[in-house]
Amino acid sequence: MGKPHNLKSGFLLLGALVIAAAALFIFGWLAEEMLEGDTQRFDLFVRMGIHQHATPRLTRLMFGFSFMGSVATISVLCLGILSVFLYFRLVRLAALLAITMLGMASLDLLLKSAFHRPRPVPFFGPAPSSYSFPSGHAFGALCFYGVLAAIFATRAHKKAAKWCIWTVAVILIGMIGLSRIYLGVHYPSDIIAGYCAGAVWVGAIGFLDKIYMDRRKVETASGKNT
Repeated sequence: MGKPHNLKSGFLLLGALVIAAAALFIFGWLAEEMLEGDTQRFDLFVRMGIHQHATPRLTRLMFGFSFMGSVATISVLCLGILSVFLYFRLVRLAALLAITMLGMASLDLLLKSAFHRPRPVPFFGPAPSSYSFPSGHAFGALCFYGVLAAIFATRAHKKAAKWCIWTVAVILIGMIGLSRIYLGVHYPSDIIAGYCAGAVWVGAIGFLDKIYMDRRKVETASGKNT
């Protein structure tokens, strides 16, 4: 059972690294296009295309999804989940989540400061005071809800439960990004860049965690043999 499991784990890790590499390439290309002003036509087309379907009920719904991706909401949820992990002595999972989110917050500030893209004129609500590129909501949502989905799906025994967990996570992450475009506080290219940054960061954390766990297994096996 060990070899098939290790093979499957290796393929999953390889797939994650490929996705992270592709996301890094897309982020770099998108950043260059944005700095040159070549994303304006795309951003305007998508912004106006989404805005023309606005309704009062849909606006309330989008504010709700945007709230789920806010710094305050994710911070409270993260602290609560970290407390649960530590209570049950799941130190590795707590460290994994904490490192992911602290690194994400630092990278988000660094990238926003590096590109200093002004916010678009919002359709609803006030404009945030931070820069626009990449989207912190998209970045944070992919890191937080994506890592949680990976943690819970890995521990789910039934395939239906795994699919349910990932489906909810993907829909929530996608709707958080869409809500920011709908509300007009981000350009579509900001959202895509945020997702790409999240994929790169989560892929890097997953890769380092896999190396750490493999080293632990080797050390444990060596200890048993001696």
